[in-house]
Amino acid sequence: MKFIPKLLLAAATATMIISCDNDDDTITSVNAPSNYSFERNGQTSVSYSGQTDRILMAEEVLDGLKDPSTSLNTLQAQFDHTQGQNNFSDPALNSSTKSVRSKVAASSDYFSSNSVDQSNIRADFDGWISSQVNELYDNGAWVSTTARPGVAGQLQEAGGGTVRYFNEDGLEYDQAVAKGLIGALMTDQMLNNYLSTSVLDAGTNREDNTNGVLVTDKNYTNMEHKWDEAFGYLYGVDNALNPVLDVDSFLNKYLERTEGDADFTGIAQDIYDAFKLGRAAIVAGDYDLRDQQANIIREKVSTVIARMAVFYLIDGKETRGANPAAGLHDLSEGFGFIYSLQFTRQPNSEIPYFSKTEVDAFINTLLDGNGFWDLTDAEIDAMAADIASRFDFTIEEAHN
Repeated sequence: MKFIPKLLLAAATATMIISCDNDDDTITSVNAPSNYSFERNGQTSVSYSGQTDRILMAEEVLDGLKDPSTSLNTLQAQFDHTQGQNNFSDPALNSSTKSVRSKVAASSDYFSSNSVDQSNIRADFDGWISSQVNELYDNGAWVSTTARPGVAGQLQEAGGGTVRYFNEDGLEYDQAVAKGLIGALMTDQMLNNYLSTSVLDAGTNREDNTNGVLVTDKNYTNMEHKWDEAFGYLYGVDNALNPVLDVDSFLNKYLERTEGDADFTGIAQDIYDAFKLGRAAIVAGDYDLRDQQANIIREKVSTVIARMAVFYLIDGKETRGANPAAGLHDLSEGFGFIYSLQFTRQPNSEIPYFSKTEVDAFINTLLDGNGFWDLTDAEIDAMAADIASRFDFTIEEAHN
């Protein structure tokens, strides 16, 4: 494959890494297990149930967005769940203390001192959810108006395919929510929160981890748990010991899509191996090796988002002439992945591949005038080229 990592890929794929302690040049070794399985005293020390809950909650939000009989109050309550409220079909989720909204744009590195951007991002999701109901639902059914420039409504894909529902700009709100959450929830929490040294090393975490001090009544150190929580945003409903991928609607699904492109084959294993070795490094107290693996994960996960953004932009451009509904659907998915670019993370840095300002400029281009209806091939090509240029792939490799 053409995709060559810029970081220490060998550190992610080896079963044993030899490293040197910076303080006294002591040679140590870290063994990565064959799968993401770690135990203490014969019991698992891995836990990420909160991430599983949020993935499942977000799935039910998406289900509600596709059902015109769902009320706005129901959707809002699912998005901003309160423990004990019967918002979900699963009683375990109803009793959960977790919610989707509370972790949207909530990472330690990007948003702990940036409440304005956090509020604006959450307002975007609130707006997409409410607009789905207010513009496209009609007393328990979908609006019957034919979608066209400046008019929200429905269009059927060619050959008797799926009926899609678009706003006046040709955007599917449910796709904005679904793909936007991949960035604003899964990616931001993974790359900019739980894999961040500001979280992993917070307080006495490093000292406690080195000395084997466990969280009260738990079988893990706080640092181990934080790493596991990052893992959970990708594999939270998958098989941690042997991930199959494409088992949720979010990052897990699109890692599988990217892995399936011959130009990116191996990226799924690279990410899984880095998670394993990073967790093993924490157990061994090798924090430099831990941070190397975090950087590999940041680069690879960011690449998935960028690749999907380019893929759907080009797919929409090539499809919309013969099949307008399918083309608008592709562009809507691309919109969500472009929105998610602001939550990516460059390795060895504290900045995304694209800033919020740059992403907002992309969004303004996409929605200018009559939105997707007016979007030119040249504008799409320029946007795709800009995204690909910051990563180690071409437009052709992202879309084949």
